[in-house]
Amino acid sequence: MQKCESNIRNLISVDNADIRLIRIFIRVVEAGGLSAAQADLNLSLSTISGKITALEERLGVTLCKRGRGGFELTESGRLIFDECQRLFGSLDQFSRKVSGLRSNLSGNLAIGLVDNTITDPVSPLVRTIAKLAEIAPALHLSIEMKSPGELLREAVSRKLDLVVGSFPRMALGLAYIDLYDETQNFYCGEGHPLFSMPDEKIGIDEARTHRIIGRNYWAARDIKIFAISSPHATVSSMEAEALLILSGCYLGYLPEHYAAQFVRAGRMRLIRPNLFSYKAKFQVATLEDWKSRPPLRAFVDVIKSTVNAAAMRAA
Repeated sequence: MQKCESNIRNLISVDNADIRLIRIFIRVVEAGGLSAAQADLNLSLSTISGKITALEERLGVTLCKRGRGGFELTESGRLIFDECQRLFGSLDQFSRKVSGLRSNLSGNLAIGLVDNTITDPVSPLVRTIAKLAEIAPALHLSIEMKSPGELLREAVSRKLDLVVGSFPRMALGLAYIDLYDETQNFYCGEGHPLFSMPDEKIGIDEARTHRIIGRNYWAARDIKIFAISSPHATVSSMEAEALLILSGCYLGYLPEHYAAQFVRAGRMRLIRPNLFSYKAKFQVATLEDWKSRPPLRAFVDVIKSTVNAAAMRAA
């Protein structure tokens, strides 16, 4: 075992000829034998056998039994195969990181986000950031949490490179890329007069007789259906809205994923989703020249591929 481990350490520092032998060995093992690997490797049976023999001589161990009895890895062969897979996994990771550096994926990327998206299982942000860290290790991320209106203003003024959220308006000078939809539901809190009222008895006329919250960046959208001139309270964040709803004195909109914790605890109640609920489209808003800026393009490419992969899994 000690000799085998010593050989593996030497293998990591070998030249391209050794790497080619290792790749052939991996293909043979994955195919289940020398004959089965011929088409994939486009080599004759004798050539493949010679390459395996050369690798065995290089390592000083027998990797496999081959012949009329069939193909079978030795104990040393299984150990070498596992080490080879780890080796090429490291090489692939190295290649991705170097590619990121060579593609100018360095410097600072200033990202703006709306608050309280972390509880949304549909949000691609966590997976996007993880992938970006892998392919662009030299890229420094700067993240700001602001309201949608503030995010758009700072994107237009170039204080932020890109922003992710659901935006109440389109700002000139920015490009918008669609991502996914977030469900917005209408809620009341425990102790509110509507909390124990059956859904079928709650309509627009009934709801408008109670205090309704408006988000300062979406106030028009929040109160439009109720045909009232102004909200009875105004908030700038999801937490502030939840606080007012939980007081039992106000009605208001929250993202479904954010309110779920309070609904499960019996502290909030969803009201007439077929009447009041709607979908808020999440987008990336960024500078119109984003395709010519490698860090911006990398972020957009990664987040789009993450969203597409999630959609395929859900289909």
